[in-house]
Amino acid sequence: MIAFLGMGLLGSNFVRALRRRGEDVQVWNRTPERAAALEADGARAFAEPADAVRGATRIHLTLPDDAIVDDVLERARPGMAPGVIIVDHSTTSTQGVLDRIARWRDRGITFVHAPVFMGPQNARDATGIMMVSGPRELTAPLQPVLAPMTGKLVDVGERPDGAAAFKLLGNLFLICMTTGLAEMLALAKALKVSPDVAASLFDSFNPGVTIPARLKRMTEVAFADPSWELRMARKDARLMIDAASDAGVPLAVLPAIAARMDAVIAQGHGADDWTVIAKDVVS
Repeated sequence: MIAFLGMGLLGSNFVRALRRRGEDVQVWNRTPERAAALEADGARAFAEPADAVRGATRIHLTLPDDAIVDDVLERARPGMAPGVIIVDHSTTSTQGVLDRIARWRDRGITFVHAPVFMGPQNARDATGIMMVSGPRELTAPLQPVLAPMTGKLVDVGERPDGAAAFKLLGNLFLICMTTGLAEMLALAKALKVSPDVAASLFDSFNPGVTIPARLKRMTEVAFADPSWELRMARKDARLMIDAASDAGVPLAVLPAIAARMDAVIAQGHGADDWTVIAKDVVS
């Protein structure tokens, strides 16, 4: 039997998918109504986490942060059976993961972190990406039960907090990408280009294909032989900032990037590839 704690959009859809596969699932949520709603799918809802985990061989979590994960697990502890396995899908800090692994190991319980790149529909349809990390003797037996929950299960290595690190790296990129789109639409407003017309840029322009080459330059510290000189990128940034300023449209991020460009140009790197702005973190 499986216990699932945290019936937000992700957790509730994980439970629906588990029930479709015939799994026996007990659920709990801080807002009891959300857990109770899963009884329509055949899950059993409980008012206390200790009751929800009683009899479970595996406990899954989808909770907001480190503090809540720790609090809920402590509340659930009285109901845990010896040898139960905890699988946490929450996005948390790497240190929090290491602390929990050690704490629960001392209590004779295996804790594994398996965060996801998924939306609610992915959880329901068993698509998207789930990551897992840690010693093989702990993670290998879990892979057959985790794989059906996702479209792709990625083992990121034996570092216990490796999956947590990858999740934060991925989310940082998503945050920056989304902010970049918002910044682009702000500039479009300044240039009197409607949002839908601005969005059509990507009908013919796919910047995603440039990511591997730019990342390779950064990781290999190969900034010579530029494809786009930093000083030319800085010139373009000035044109964008000036256009937005003239139109009274604030840009939230580009001025900070321009300041970084200025600092690296002042160090003598204006003729290098513009990826040189990463030099301080890769060299």
